[in-house]
Amino acid sequence: MRTTSELKAFMKQRRMGLNDFIQRLATSNTYACKNPDVESILNLPPPQQEAELMNANPSPPPSPSQQINLGPSSNPTAKPSDFHFLKVIGKGSFGKVLLARHRSDDHFYAVKVLQKKAILKKKEEKHIMSERNVLLKNIKHPFLVGLHYSFQTTEKLYFVLDYINGGELFYHLQRERCFLEPRARFYSAEIASALGYLHSLNIVYRDLKPENILLDSQGHIILTDFGLCKENIEQNGTTSTFCGTPEYLAPEVLHKQPYDRTVDWWCLGAVLYEMLYGLPPFYSRNTAEMYDNILNKPLQLKPNISNAAKHILEALLQKDRTQRLGHTDDFEEIKIHVFFSPINWDDLTAKKLTPPFNPNVSGPNDLRHFDPEFTDEPVPSSIGCSPDSSLISTSIKDAAEAFLGFSYAPPSMDSYL
Repeated sequence: MRTTSELKAFMKQRRMGLNDFIQRLATSNTYACKNPDVESILNLPPPQQEAELMNANPSPPPSPSQQINLGPSSNPTAKPSDFHFLKVIGKGSFGKVLLARHRSDDHFYAVKVLQKKAILKKKEEKHIMSERNVLLKNIKHPFLVGLHYSFQTTEKLYFVLDYINGGELFYHLQRERCFLEPRARFYSAEIASALGYLHSLNIVYRDLKPENILLDSQGHIILTDFGLCKENIEQNGTTSTFCGTPEYLAPEVLHKQPYDRTVDWWCLGAVLYEMLYGLPPFYSRNTAEMYDNILNKPLQLKPNISNAAKHILEALLQKDRTQRLGHTDDFEEIKIHVFFSPINWDDLTAKKLTPPFNPNVSGPNDLRHFDPEFTDEPVPSSIGCSPDSSLISTSIKDAAEAFLGFSYAPPSMDSYL
């Protein structure tokens, strides 16, 4: 169970993106950086050598990447002034998510607004375009957030998404510390269904964590934030990019070895463990110790869960990915595990199973399940503005060109507006 001090430290670390986290790790003098295993993982030069390298080769200013034009796109008439932006409901490295009401029909949306300059500075434009591409492939899956359309101004990118206001799974775990097993089983089954669907499209999710799992107004799971998805990973395909969230990194990712779809099943095991016990399976405040735990420490399971739950956690959190549940037959192996024997999968995907928890929201304006850290923040006046074209600098124009192909509207866009 989480203590108050553990929870505060955990939340602070979890809110930090991996890039910012590694930057802080690399420039600190903590045990984490002096640990040989962690140095090997991060390929960190000794501090003195790092300082010399930085002085000898100062980082050039961010420059626009090659033009990106991925997938089908259109040139919609959508613009920021179409919306009345009401509340900040989320924040990330590159921008904010806002509750917005469309001015013409009063429909509510979650609009993700990203700063192009910030994306280009960290060279993350491919991840943003990957998120857009994955959203385009969501053919009405019940447990994946839907994209209505996207558009851009010279400075910002806008994703117009389903508005989901039952709260982050992370938020509910903070409040309740852990869940009873039937509730954890229900959520993990819906998560597994969403991951299985992505895998069927040859997409590996790679960043499963409670912050990226939302509850809808009825209490069903909605998976969101596809920025770290990797496309075109077939059944036996692998990739090797070092990315994810520290608490949930699989051993093969830490080892910088090629990894496959089973990285998502490791993350499912970590999230299930957290739902049952209140913290991720190998968590430590000391990052070096946590990484060492993930790589070397045997999984420890307390006796307050069923044998079926213990068995699936051991199978999902298998350090050798070739022995991990899901390695041979992907989602089909997950479905037939005894832990999920109470689940009728057809009824699950048809949303015929009653969720174990009802958020009891009264309507779109009910923000009780959003963190006040977000909702108390004023909505930036610049969110709904487009700068005068005569004032646009060359760098902003370059940023705009880097995201050609971003804008998207479905053929039946009128039905959404």
